[in-house]
Amino acid sequence: MSKPTMDDVAREAGVSRALVSLVMRNSDKVSARSRAAVLEAAETLGYRPNLSARHLASKRTRTFGMVINDLHNPYFAGVADGVKAAADDNGYRLLFNSAFLNDDDERSALETFIDFNVDGIILSGARVSKNVIEQTAAAVPVVVASDPVKSTRVDTINNDDHEGATLVVEHLVELGHRHIVHIDGGNGAGAKERKAGYVAAMERHGLVPNTVPGVFTEASGVDAAATALKQDVPLTAVFAGNDMSAVGALDALDAAGRRVPDDVSVVGYDNTFVAALRHIGLTTIDQGRDQIGRLAVEMLIERVEGGRTRARHLTTSPTLVVRGTTSPPRE
Repeated sequence: MSKPTMDDVAREAGVSRALVSLVMRNSDKVSARSRAAVLEAAETLGYRPNLSARHLASKRTRTFGMVINDLHNPYFAGVADGVKAAADDNGYRLLFNSAFLNDDDERSALETFIDFNVDGIILSGARVSKNVIEQTAAAVPVVVASDPVKSTRVDTINNDDHEGATLVVEHLVELGHRHIVHIDGGNGAGAKERKAGYVAAMERHGLVPNTVPGVFTEASGVDAAATALKQDVPLTAVFAGNDMSAVGALDALDAAGRRVPDDVSVVGYDNTFVAALRHIGLTTIDQGRDQIGRLAVEMLIERVEGGRTRARHLTTSPTLVVRGTTSPPRE
C-alpha cells in the first residue's frame, strides 16, 4: 500500500489540503474543532508529515549532530547526556556519530552531518586539525567540547584542565606526598593542559616533575604504571591523565603487590561512573560533564536561532572528588 498523503488526510477529515498543512505546522490559525478532526484523520490513516519537505521550506531541520571521538571513554557519554537533555528541552533531535580515535573517520563524520543538513555540530574530543574544524564551521555552526581550539570562527566549551591538575597536586602535597608521577594522556583532549598544570604545581612546591608517556586507555595506564615502578626513584603517588588510565594503574599496582592507598595513592580525572564504583572508589577531578554538554547546545542555539556570529570560548571550573585511593604516604 502507498503511504497516505496530505490530500488523503484532507478527504478523510472533510477539510482543505491547506488546512491540513496548517495543522501539521502547528499553526494557531486553526480552530480546535478542525485541528481535532485533522489529527484524528491523520491517526486513522497512519499519516506522517514529510519532514524533508518541511525542512526544505523552513531551511532548518531542528537537528544537531554530535561526533564522539572515543566511544570507549565514559567521559564522553557524560557529555552526551547533557547534550541530549538540552536538545530535548529545546525541541531539537540529536544524531550521534563516532570517529573511533581515527582522524579520517572524524572528517567523514563531519561531512556526513553536513550532508544530512543538520543545524549544528558538537565535536567532542576533537582530533582533526583546526583547519578542518573551521572549514566545517563555514558550512554549519560548530561547537568543540573538551578540546581548547583557539579560533575566531568556532565556539568552544572546556574544563579548566590546568586548574584541575593543580588541584590534584595540591591535594597530594597536603597529604604529604613528594614523589608524584603523572601518567600523560598523549593527544587526548585536555592532556596537554593537565600535564602543564601538574608540572607547574610540582615546581611551585620545589618538587621534581616525573611524567610517564601514555594515552587515555586502561592498557596505557597498566603499561605506564609498570614503567614508573621500574624507575630508580621513589614513588608514593600517581596522577593519571584520566579515570581509564587510573584504573589501569590500579591494576598494575595490584599486580606488583603495591597496596592503594597504603603504599601508593592514585588520582584520576573525569569523575566517570567507573571512579564512583565502591570497589574502586577513585579520587578524581569532576569536570561537570553534563554542564559542558548543555552549554554546547546553548551555544549552538544562540547561533542558529539568535544569529550570533562572534565566537565564544567558555570554561567550567573543576572540583576535586576525594574517595578512597588517596591517603598520607607511609613513613
